Amino acid sequence: MGTMLAPRPEFSTLPSSASEARLHAPSMQFVSKMAASMQLNMAKAALRVSLQGVECLLNPARLAASSLIIPVRTKKRHFIPPSVNPKYLTPEEHKRRARAAGIVIPHERLVRPINISCTAGIFDPYVPPEGDARISSLSKEGLKQRVEQVKQSAASQLAIRKIKDYIPDFNTKFFAETAQEIFIEAHNNLTNFDRHKLHALVTERCFPEMVRGNRYKTIRWHFVESLEPPRVVQVRSTDMVNKGNLYGQVTVRMHTRQTLAIYDRFGRLMYGGEETPKDVLEYVVLERHLGNPYGAWRLHGKIVPSWAPPKDSVTKTVMIPGPTLDLSQEYEEVSIPPATPPQATPPQATPAQATPPQAIPAQATPAQATPAQATPVLQIV
Repeated sequence: MGTMLAPRPEFSTLPSSASEARLHAPSMQFVSKMAASMQLNMAKAALRVSLQGVECLLNPARLAASSLIIPVRTKKRHFIPPSVNPKYLTPEEHKRRARAAGIVIPHERLVRPINISCTAGIFDPYVPPEGDARISSLSKEGLKQRVEQVKQSAASQLAIRKIKDYIPDFNTKFFAETAQEIFIEAHNNLTNFDRHKLHALVTERCFPEMVRGNRYKTIRWHFVESLEPPRVVQVRSTDMVNKGNLYGQVTVRMHTRQTLAIYDRFGRLMYGGEETPKDVLEYVVLERHLGNPYGAWRLHGKIVPSWAPPKDSVTKTVMIPGPTLDLSQEYEEVSIPPATPPQATPPQATPAQATPPQAIPAQATPAQATPAQATPVLQIV
């Protein structure tokens, strides 16, 4: 008997469902990735197109062609022309009608700005004795002035104590020399008109008084010498707004020799002279804001005594008006008659001195006076 062989297994050519899914899985994943990348690229392309459209819309060059310019009044007119037929003529009628309608018109308050870096004036000004720098201290009047100064020094001592609370090294003997240096430097900056340095040497109250009227003028000032050493004659201190806001004022007497010359805009001398020095007696007031730790002593004003002699007059340059011209005339064509000097009228003789005209035939009458006898009178304005 022959052996029986087992039948050979036959493999089917058609794959099963599990094997088919296993074989086609990589291809499906690749297809899904390709589809996702294509969708992403299409979304990016759409977003890029939309952004380009928005950028074109926001381009100012495109908007300029279709823009519309509308004028808008932004500046307030300073002058409003009156209406032709106003309903109410006076401001009182406006207020009365507004109150009747229940409209409250606020009251306009004139608020003045204040500056606390200096005071508005000189408090308790020093009264200079009459005849100062002229009366000897050994005379009777000079001794009386010394006694009055000793009596008034009590208030100065109290003020010096207050100032030393803020400035411990304050001394009246050395302060007089410092005050004279500030005085000379301030006037030198005034001639050069260095307003930045001048503001550091004078207060806001003294600055307009020093520069007023000097716009078109040239000032030549020079300090020659000091005839007497400067000395402090009065010290005062006061507060403003509150008790801790203190100010100190020191009055310094200066007897110096100076030269002053003022020229107008045409270069003509108006006052003084550069070669004529004069003796000047001044009472200068310096002030400092004691409450400010960065404050400094500055010029605040001058005290002019009532017995001071009057100042010299100022020579001004004026324009002489010319003849009135027509539209068809020139100034050179008009003949200007020469100015004739006024003739002096003869003094009237008294009845005792009166003589008949026939008695002195050689005497010339005022009408027959020679040109040498007629003296012209000039008037300087």
